[in-house]
Amino acid sequence: MELEVRHLRALCAIADAGSLHRAARQLGVAQPTLSTQLTRIEQALGGPLFTRERTGCRPTPLGRTVLGRARPLLADMSTLVREARAAAAGGDSRLRVGSTASRALAGWLRRLRRPGLEPTLQMDVSANALLRRVAEGQLDVAFVHEVEGSALHIPEGLRLRVLVEREPQFVMLPADHPAAARPVVRLADLADDRWMVDPTVDGEWDGVHRMLRAVGLNPRVLHGDYHTAASLVATGEVVTVCQPSSQSRPDMAVRRLYGDPLGVRLLLAARTRAELDAVFPALEDAYWEVARQSTAYREWLEGGGIRTLPRCPATTAAGAGRVEFVRAR
Repeated sequence: MELEVRHLRALCAIADAGSLHRAARQLGVAQPTLSTQLTRIEQALGGPLFTRERTGCRPTPLGRTVLGRARPLLADMSTLVREARAAAAGGDSRLRVGSTASRALAGWLRRLRRPGLEPTLQMDVSANALLRRVAEGQLDVAFVHEVEGSALHIPEGLRLRVLVEREPQFVMLPADHPAAARPVVRLADLADDRWMVDPTVDGEWDGVHRMLRAVGLNPRVLHGDYHTAASLVATGEVVTVCQPSSQSRPDMAVRRLYGDPLGVRLLLAARTRAELDAVFPALEDAYWEVARQSTAYREWLEGGGIRTLPRCPATTAAGAGRVEFVRAR
């Protein structure tokens, strides 16, 4: 069997996901198909690349060697394709942006757009999938969130910059819910409600489950995406966690949860520091712009949640920081 680029992508996906099941889901193939492909690759290379365990897959010494060569090859291939396409298009430069859901996206893209530079956007509910695409050169940068208690799988070589170390998650509930009359809602006040969670978002179900279990709650849970959740909240069917920058509407209210029991870390990922430097200030400005527009979040910030709310777009929020780290090869 001739080794192809798609085989290298499959190996990197398995290593990043930590299991054949998760890697197959990210690649959009059936797990038996990926397992068969892995067996054929191992036969072609002369040895096992991963050890299969109950908890997932770990690279063998041979696997680590192959992965160490595969990642730069994939990045070089993606760069070749990108530069060739830019040349064919007359030199138009495109910035390939990936992101999980965020109200800051529109403002970020608007700030990035300029003559000769047109950002493209690829959305995904899986932060791990976006990080993998950056590592493989399919995206230039990715803005993702990491649910506390559910660490992301950071591919080797990626540089990360922290936008917000801990963004509290708020709750969205029907406007006529009794708890909506107060600015801060206790989880006990929602004990009889149905919750909606998106299980495809990395770490979300685990985070919400831990939050509810910590106060002794075991409510009925429905599964659905953000748009479905908002529609059902408006009709009084469910409550759901939401980003603090979400805004209340006549039919739904966004409220802080007492004690801020659930938080996420907001990260920007790229392969180089230069790529981070080029886009981080615009993201920072866009994020704090939408933060000010949300009454509940603005009140939380002004109350000391993060030391001070930035007074102007160019100011870095205290506590949000320009913390940067790299997953070394």
